[in-house]
Amino acid sequence: MRPEILFPLFASLDALKGVGPKLAPELERLAGPLVRDLLFLAPAGLKRRTRATVAKAQEGVLQTFVVRIDAHAPPHRRDYPYRIRVADETGFMFLSWFKGYGPHLAKSHPIGAMRVVSGEVRRVGVEASIAHPDYLAPAEAADSVPELEPIYPATVQTSSRQVRRFVQAALERAPELPEWQDAAFLARQGWPRWREALARLHAPESEADLEPQSPARARLAYDELLAHQLALQARRSRVRAEPAPAIPASDLSARIEAALPYRLTGAQARALADIRTDLASGQRMQRLVQGDVGSGKTVVAMLAMADVAAAGAQSALMAPTEILARQHYETLAAPLAAAGVTAILLTGRDKGAARTERLAALASGAAQVAIGTHALFQDEIVFRDLALAIIDEQHRFGVAERARLQAKGPSAHLLSLSATPIPRTLELTQFGDLDISRLNEKPPGRKPVSTAALPTTRIEAVIARLRQATAEGAQAFWICPLVAESERLDVADAESRAASLRERLGPRVGLVHGRLQPAEKDAVMAAFAEGRLDVLVATTVVEVGVNVANATIMVIEHADRFGLAQLHQLRGRVGRGSAKSACLLLYEPPLSTSGQARLEVLRKTEDGFVIAERDLELRGGGDAVGLRQSGLPAYRLADPFVHRDLLLAAADDARLIAARDPELSSPRGQAVRVLRHLYDWTAKAEQLSG
Repeated sequence: MRPEILFPLFASLDALKGVGPKLAPELERLAGPLVRDLLFLAPAGLKRRTRATVAKAQEGVLQTFVVRIDAHAPPHRRDYPYRIRVADETGFMFLSWFKGYGPHLAKSHPIGAMRVVSGEVRRVGVEASIAHPDYLAPAEAADSVPELEPIYPATVQTSSRQVRRFVQAALERAPELPEWQDAAFLARQGWPRWREALARLHAPESEADLEPQSPARARLAYDELLAHQLALQARRSRVRAEPAPAIPASDLSARIEAALPYRLTGAQARALADIRTDLASGQRMQRLVQGDVGSGKTVVAMLAMADVAAAGAQSALMAPTEILARQHYETLAAPLAAAGVTAILLTGRDKGAARTERLAALASGAAQVAIGTHALFQDEIVFRDLALAIIDEQHRFGVAERARLQAKGPSAHLLSLSATPIPRTLELTQFGDLDISRLNEKPPGRKPVSTAALPTTRIEAVIARLRQATAEGAQAFWICPLVAESERLDVADAESRAASLRERLGPRVGLVHGRLQPAEKDAVMAAFAEGRLDVLVATTVVEVGVNVANATIMVIEHADRFGLAQLHQLRGRVGRGSAKSACLLLYEPPLSTSGQARLEVLRKTEDGFVIAERDLELRGGGDAVGLRQSGLPAYRLADPFVHRDLLLAAADDARLIAARDPELSSPRGQAVRVLRHLYDWTAKAEQLSG
């Protein structure tokens, strides 16, 4: 139940005076549907106004004048402005309005009346004017024109000033709330209380008050981060409280591991130990194993499957594409079969008797492992006893899809795999309710990929080298940023590049991109994997999931247009066999400073975790679209990059609260309940992770 003290803030916007049926949707688009949402709509800038006389009016400056209305000049044509001449003892100026302003101005501001006027001054020759003044009011109201005015986001129907007025009305409804922050921490940070922080947020006294690290903003950002971490902690506790089959480590798994042609890395051994501890606990596992390209996630998953099979239960591994599912099947089926574990492949293409036979094997338990695509969670698929659901490239699946697979077992453990190394900041915001194991070592035998950056003026030399390499039996990827030619962007497109390379290298050049039908795309990728194509021209659809050991060359055209982490993933498509591999980053000169920094990082290191952290630093928090695509929560005032230290502190604080006061019954716990309801993250946490 929401605490009664929050009721005024959870009223709809039309509870505010002046917000009617027309304005409410506009304000909702800007902030949200509730009074609370307006409180968290931060000013985006600050206007400074200076007092002046007409004679000293400065071009392009916001200024305030006390003047007398001298004359009205209605427009003599529809496209002309309505003008009012005003004056003080030093001179005269004009005020102008366009688009139908008229008689009401003459009525509201009669000749001879004294007025305070404020706006941005423009000059045409010696004539000073203000178009659409921000303020035009009786002179006695001069004190109501602020010297400093916060600027809010606006829409076509609502001005910044209107939004500010409604924000102030929302602020009047904001009560003093019990303090949920630790008193010592609050004092150490020098932060105000919640209600005071809101007041300061909406009454900045300088540009410094608009900065994310200002005391008021930092305080409110920390509140938001803490509320989110508390919600994720609550979800984690809820899942852990659910009983699940206890699955011990097995001799079967040990035999498969002993038969491997290599030893597990230290990171693989630690991740497997984490998984085995979870499986044996009797509580549902919710673990993410993240590792760099080629770090050995699949082997770790296979050994966990063997433990499950030894316990008489089943596992399912779901991959985002059919070609990736087939690769997993080809990798896992033989070692599992050698140990007596039956694996089947299930995709959307399976038809007829073969499909019926596989479904029957799952339903009877004759097949202990199922590997497939989205087909695995279809209604007709029945497992005898699914105890472990494994999601590969988990970010490629929606929450509902992951949940549907896990629901195939009465209380199945969940293991997610990610080939994209995730910085600690994103771990906490996206996966705060998951336990995480990192594979930060590469198996022995993986050769480093030689990386070089070249200007596009050297492209002919690159093609000549490619011709020689493919004649010697090598295979290559060639990545382009666009599918087809664009009138707006002067960059290479995959279709044109493929045609060009076929002219130079012959017909064994394939083309794959996101606009192809899935079956057509899989056919081209299969032809490349089987060696029937020498060169695969592609967009970033090959960023993950293509394993061609014979591919030793990666050419990325206009590499400066790709993100650093994305470049690293693309580079990881080569160097998967025993031969030396190379990655060529082609850029259009001159290279920007940020582009140069990205390519230099890639040239110096192959550590995906280092690259991911550096990518965040270079990209920063300003890339809003990129952040949304990364799946970050929709924070209002918190920025997980700028407030990185606060995020880490909030995660620690949330864990401490969960450990010391899980029922939130202490005085601080009661206040924390108010915080959780204020931000209402609980429902959102259900949507963010699964």
